[in-house]
Amino acid sequence: MLKKISLLFLFLNDFIFKEVVYANSISSEQDKAPSIIDFISSIVFWDDILVFLFFLGNAFPVLHLLHCLPWFREKSEDDNRNVEIEKEKGMSIIVPCYNEQGIIETSINSMKSLPYSQFEVIYINDGSTDETLSLLNKFLKLTPCSRSPLRKLSHKKVKNVFQSKLYPYIYVLDKTNGGKADALNAGIEYSSQSLVITLDADTILTDQALSVINKTFEDKDVVAAGGVVHVLQAKTSKPLSYLSLVHANMLVRLQTLDFLKAFYVTKLSLARFQALAVISGAFGIFEKQALINVGGYRSTVGEDIDITLRIHQYVSKQKNKKIALISDAVAYTELPENWKDFLKQRVRWQKAFIDCVIHFRSFFCKTLFTKAVSFFYIFESFIGRTIVAYIMTSLFVVNSIFNPFSSGILHILTNLLYILLFHFMYNLVAIGVGKYYGFRFQKKDIFRLIFTILLDIFIYRFIIMYIVMYGSIAYFFNKDWNKVDRTGRDYQTDTKSVA
Repeated sequence: MLKKISLLFLFLNDFIFKEVVYANSISSEQDKAPSIIDFISSIVFWDDILVFLFFLGNAFPVLHLLHCLPWFREKSEDDNRNVEIEKEKGMSIIVPCYNEQGIIETSINSMKSLPYSQFEVIYINDGSTDETLSLLNKFLKLTPCSRSPLRKLSHKKVKNVFQSKLYPYIYVLDKTNGGKADALNAGIEYSSQSLVITLDADTILTDQALSVINKTFEDKDVVAAGGVVHVLQAKTSKPLSYLSLVHANMLVRLQTLDFLKAFYVTKLSLARFQALAVISGAFGIFEKQALINVGGYRSTVGEDIDITLRIHQYVSKQKNKKIALISDAVAYTELPENWKDFLKQRVRWQKAFIDCVIHFRSFFCKTLFTKAVSFFYIFESFIGRTIVAYIMTSLFVVNSIFNPFSSGILHILTNLLYILLFHFMYNLVAIGVGKYYGFRFQKKDIFRLIFTILLDIFIYRFIIMYIVMYGSIAYFFNKDWNKVDRTGRDYQTDTKSVA
């Protein structure tokens, strides 16, 4: 696998970097005033460092852009799409809830109509201080029941266990507050099925999701998988046909594109390399025994990335075991609609990333060139995204202060053209791959989509870069969860539009 990666990198190095360096060298000859970077270059091999940083910052996105295309799909992906399975595997859907009164009705409504027979739903009320438990009782008509835990994982005390009178496959655990990881451990303890699906309270599964999961886990080597997550605010009346930007504000539109790129380009490519480092907490699927074997969830700022990496550690010791991305298993989740909540969420994600760099440093060092997940996590995500952001920003600031007019016009135009063309192509590929898997935008969204792509290229991606920089530093001073407020909107889960 790593040999395959290295060959692609050699190709990308010749294809991309030489052209850009050549263009920049032309503009450099036109610059009359030496810059601070020129001064540094005369002392150290700074040009070589810049070459390496540029390569890291661009090679990985191009690699994923190619590797996500249908021509590179694994044989197992086609097998899972075409196979017909008669027997349904048992699944336990675990939904941790803390102060979810604004969205809990939508979640319950989505569970009532899933066309699958062998599943149970376990809501964990994690010491909510609002009306979450009262609403669960109102909509489910709860009655106390007896249910024994496995006693394999540690968690805070479960005070009561309830079962719905209306929907006997839905259960509620009422427990002392212990955080999301603790609530998930409690759910695993009280689950009765061999597969565990973890959802956020604002996640809605599509009708086909459980059946597709059932097909994927026919492969005995799959121990964990991530589903694809779309933006709930962009969901339309045809969940497997169209996404809509009509009723979404600009921030939600930008996040809609961001999720398309994340799942249909980056995650899809990483999964094919067996390097998927994050199974989204909004929609993850695990063999229960694997979760027990790794000790369940760890209380941390980002439990989803942590559990995925611990599953990777477990898989590295097992023959032929693997982690998959199920492109046809789709869910929708609500995203922040204001910048305050958006910043809180993204800063927390970056804190979780840094936490895992530190916590799994030994695993990464030992397997850096033997396990694809370690290679991509360190070289792409940590160095290529986080460290490079600091270095390039520092160089830009220093050069702007000492030589604000040193960059030639050709140099600027060359880089702007590269940024525009490459990232426009990146967005188009994400949209195209999404369409391949059954999700497309409505024709009336074309102009909104183009405008959103331009904002993504010239504004949004730089906002994300500085969030990465801020979140990396903030981790060392504040490891709080930063819970995002729900909108409180009543989303429809049947044939009515929710956009």
